[in-house]
Amino acid sequence: MNIVFFELRETWEKSFYQKELKNHNVKFFKQAIQDIKSDAYSDADIISTFIYSKVNKETIDKFPNLKFITTRSTGFDHIDITYAKSKNVPVSNVPNYGENTVAEHTFALILSLSRNIHKTYVRTIRGDFSLEGLRGFDLREKRIGVIGTGKIGLHVIKIALGFGMEVVAYDKFPNTLMSSLLGFKYVSFNELISTSDIITLHTPYFPELYHMINIDAVNKMKKGVIIINTARGALIDNNALLHGLNKGIIAGVGLDVIEGEEELMKEDTLMIDSSNYTKLISAIQSNVLIHRENVVFTPHNAFNSVESVQRIAQITVDNILSFINGKPINTINLK
Repeated sequence: MNIVFFELRETWEKSFYQKELKNHNVKFFKQAIQDIKSDAYSDADIISTFIYSKVNKETIDKFPNLKFITTRSTGFDHIDITYAKSKNVPVSNVPNYGENTVAEHTFALILSLSRNIHKTYVRTIRGDFSLEGLRGFDLREKRIGVIGTGKIGLHVIKIALGFGMEVVAYDKFPNTLMSSLLGFKYVSFNELISTSDIITLHTPYFPELYHMINIDAVNKMKKGVIIINTARGALIDNNALLHGLNKGIIAGVGLDVIEGEEELMKEDTLMIDSSNYTKLISAIQSNVLIHRENVVFTPHNAFNSVESVQRIAQITVDNILSFINGKPINTINLK
């Protein structure tokens, strides 16, 4: 089989995949699929991407021999799974690689904002050890609203309960068993956003969830709320965040994802061309959000622990070999 990996940058990953897939012809590209001329990979039977490759109809049609797609992520909104299914191409993802990993990062963002850790770090490396403006607040007895109670959301809830927080949650499909076992309660979306001290998003992205946090939603929130997003950027309208920050409704924002992040993440490919590099810098400078003092932004790094990336690599190999052996696993569009 001809297997092509996109968005693969680290040497150890290449060595791992070459070893595990030694009976197959394997190619690697650092760039996203849309940033490479198709004649470099058009003979692929199997492709593996990360989240910045746009695997749409146009892309899929460039692979005359394509038999299988596997994404090295849980989310799959970058893939047209319906069109892939119409072409009899199964799509697999990595459903369970780092629910604890992302949940831990969620609380890293929360604690950075609640205790002004990011401000403290910047101040001290400048030789300023004053405490003025650095007073934070306790998480104990604060209400945290968790939107999405899948595996990551449930890990966030467990950690929150360990801090002594009151937990409310919203999910279209409530997990009443875990609610009873862990001791949190489900509420309506409007109640969650209007009563929570901290709101954190852990839902996959679907078109109907586009800008679920918009200006109307922000206007209903408690003054001083903190908003965390480690899910998908398009769930939150950037203008709504700016509105809330400017009006003093939102006290802080922690983002591992941001709407339009695809342009910010093209650093490797855009820097090849100086005019594109200028475009990248302009895009970053024009993004007012990430330069706010009360916004902590990490570049889609919540998944990025040693243990997590190793699990992703192993599950990706399992997905590929299971497909080759005629027993595909973790399929999205065959369900």
